[in-house]
Amino acid sequence: MSQQSASTTRYSVSDAVLLLEDGQLYVGEPYGAFGSTFGEIVFATAMTGYQETITDPSYDQQIVVQTFPHIGDTGVNDEDTESKRVWVAGYVVRQPSPNVSNWRANDSLDDDLAKDGIVGISNIDTRKLVRHLRSAGVMRAGIFSGVDLMDKTTGALRSVDSLLAEVRSSPKMQGARLYDHVSTKETYTVEPCGDFEGMEPLFTVAAVDLGIKGMTPHRLAERGCRVHVLPSTVTFDEIKALNPDGVFFSNGPGDPEEAAPEVDLLRQVLDAGYPFFGICFGNQLFGRALGFDTYKLKFGHHGVNQPVKDMTTGKVEITAHNHGFAVDAPIGKIVESPYSNGKFGKVFVSHIDLNDDVVEGLQCVDIPAFSVQYHPEAAAGPHDAAYLFDRFVSLMRAHKAGEPVSSVLATPTTLSQSNNTEIGQTAADKENK
Repeated sequence: MSQQSASTTRYSVSDAVLLLEDGQLYVGEPYGAFGSTFGEIVFATAMTGYQETITDPSYDQQIVVQTFPHIGDTGVNDEDTESKRVWVAGYVVRQPSPNVSNWRANDSLDDDLAKDGIVGISNIDTRKLVRHLRSAGVMRAGIFSGVDLMDKTTGALRSVDSLLAEVRSSPKMQGARLYDHVSTKETYTVEPCGDFEGMEPLFTVAAVDLGIKGMTPHRLAERGCRVHVLPSTVTFDEIKALNPDGVFFSNGPGDPEEAAPEVDLLRQVLDAGYPFFGICFGNQLFGRALGFDTYKLKFGHHGVNQPVKDMTTGKVEITAHNHGFAVDAPIGKIVESPYSNGKFGKVFVSHIDLNDDVVEGLQCVDIPAFSVQYHPEAAAGPHDAAYLFDRFVSLMRAHKAGEPVSSVLATPTTLSQSNNTEIGQTAADKENK
């Protein structure tokens, strides 16, 4: 089944209905749980790693469309989840696998979604849907199936207008504060593992959980770090009491403009001189802490195949992304950080997305701090960006030894110096806006 105009649409109680905020309607088959769900609808371009996708807290309150048509071949298992639950608000696939074929699997994706109460839809034209979202931009949507397609009073099928009113009354992503919702409620510690298992930690990292994926502290633990994963409500004094060698801000959902307490916390971290590393939402908060603005992307980056250039080395890496907001900072220049008359010194855009020139990383020149917009833990995804964890460890080692920031964080000689932050390419110049 496929998208139809609202005036000619016919659906039954045995169908599933996907309705977009702008009125586009798709009729398909139920997938996962029956019921109704609402959220911002986004598309993810990964061909694999669907289990890591649905358990990524950054997808909180989002309906995810898989662009790859065939999903579910390898089922689900107990090892590949990135958190303790499925976080997507809804799930959309073209052709679910009729079989599960993998020796590690202990359930099907369909059954797993149903157990977690995740409402989905299958057998719609996802190619047409994605083309529409790329053109019109992501928006609110709803999925309806089972009794939620029925009027509770009359028992008749609900009208499209009735469904659409419900979609349009659901919350927007812009202006949403979600990081407290997905963060851990209690501190937990990940000890060194791999080659460092059982050893005393080389470094201690305070990781602020804004929607952290399980593989992230694991990547640091593989490098000999003891990682204290902290709730989003943590105070600077509580971080300081851990005597960390470095501070990390994780990925997470929602609008960074609504995270003023976390931005204030990060400014205290930078003020104290701790080496800092942030990813995704952490990158957006870092940008705001430095005084830059953030903005909503038209359709965002979601998937594991985004080409990014590291401006400090010239190398191109294929990276994993999940973000709908970005930092608005000038590209190709070293500038004074706008906050408080350059309090944090000079900064430059260290990484850019080669598809649309969206800012994918920031790096300070005068203080030990850097961030990237993507997910270097690569779960799922390529491992091209794993060097960033090594860079953070090297930064903590250099800071501990009293060595300058420049001994680890290189500044490209191709970038020109400027005191004007209103130069270079900004959000207004980018396609994905």
